[in-house]
Amino acid sequence: MFKACVLIPVYNHQHAIGAVAASVLAQGVHCILVDDASDAACAAVLDALAAASPAQVTLVRHAVNRGKGGAVMSGFRQAAALGYTHVLQIDADGQHRADDIPRFLAIAQAHPQAVIAGCPRYDASVPKLRLYARYLTHIWVWINTLSTAIADSMCGLRVYPLAPTLALQNRRPFGLRMDFDTDAVVRLYWAGLHVVNVPTPVGYPSDGVSHFRPLRDNLLITRMHTLHFFGMLLRMPRLIGRHFGPRGPHMATDAEPQ
Repeated sequence: MFKACVLIPVYNHQHAIGAVAASVLAQGVHCILVDDASDAACAAVLDALAAASPAQVTLVRHAVNRGKGGAVMSGFRQAAALGYTHVLQIDADGQHRADDIPRFLAIAQAHPQAVIAGCPRYDASVPKLRLYARYLTHIWVWINTLSTAIADSMCGLRVYPLAPTLALQNRRPFGLRMDFDTDAVVRLYWAGLHVVNVPTPVGYPSDGVSHFRPLRDNLLITRMHTLHFFGMLLRMPRLIGRHFGPRGPHMATDAEPQ
């Protein structure tokens, strides 16, 4: 069985979330909004969205901010409780294209045990420093997986199979803040899941709000890469063995379901 919904973690994106949610709902999918203790203005927008489409929108609310990873995991647990098998995660700031949702879900249905990971194709709005800094994380991910199977570990547009993701989270929680996206996809790869990389246009961002905190988040990301490196050393024989298996890195192309 394949049953998918869309998850949007939200923290103070009141100027963008209305348009993002409308574009998601236009794809005919159920949407879970996770309010990660937003301020009153954003909370009111989310309340209005849930009230306007009660059959299509589920609103989960945190009393205390838990970070992006904490919001995503709350959404995953809610999706599982509602009977969904897969969740497409998309950011609340409008940087992703909602009309990519059917394509991502079709690929996920064709590869139900894989992580379907967005591989950004940036427009001119991307800050150059941020673009170049991403490559440092890419290099560490390629080292820590001993492969280039994960083309981009930081993109917030991806589809997760719920059962293995929740099982891994229950054994040891993923990073709760801006380290979540990379931590989750690397550890799912270690656990044996394949990654299908899907090119997708990305812009930066429609409401001009970023919750990246340079000191805190760079320390968390550095700690994560360090732990991943030692985790890679422990898993090295198994990771090397994967290169001789029947499937390696995969980039979705026009031959994939559209």
